[in-house]
Amino acid sequence: MTEDDDLAALCAAAGRALAEAERPILEEHGLSMWQYVVLSALSPGAAPSQLVLAQQIHYDKTRLIALLDGLVAEGLVSRSPDPSDRRARVVRLTAAGVRRHRAVRDAIRVAEERMLTGLNAEERRVLRSALARLARSD
Repeated sequence: MTEDDDLAALCAAAGRALAEAERPILEEHGLSMWQYVVLSALSPGAAPSQLVLAQQIHYDKTRLIALLDGLVAEGLVSRSPDPSDRRARVVRLTAAGVRRHRAVRDAIRVAEERMLTGLNAEERRVLRSALARLARSD
C-alpha cells in the first residue's frame, strides 16, 4: 500500500492490522471485540439506557441484550431500572469492569505503540487527532 491509495483502503488495512494485534490481548482477558467496545463506551460513565448504548456503539439493540447478559454474568457491568422510567435500564461498569477495561486498554496501548514505532511523537499525535476527527464526522 502507498499513501496514494484510497483513504478507505488505507484505513481498512490499518484497521485489520490493529484488530489482529488486539485479538490475542482480548482473548487473554476473556473478552470479545464487542464486549470491549461496550466496556469502552461505558468507561466515561453510565449509559442512560440500553437503547442509547446500542446507538452509541452502532450495535443492533436486539442483539445487545445477549452481549450485556454475558458481561453481567461476568460481573463487569450492571443494569438497574432507571428511576425516571422503570422500563429503561441504566447500564454501568462495575468495579471489576473498570479494572478489566483498564487492563485491556493498557495492553492495547502497548501493542499500538509497537505498531507505531516508525512514527515520531508528533506524527502519532497528528494521526490520533485526525482519526478522532474523522470518526466524529458521521
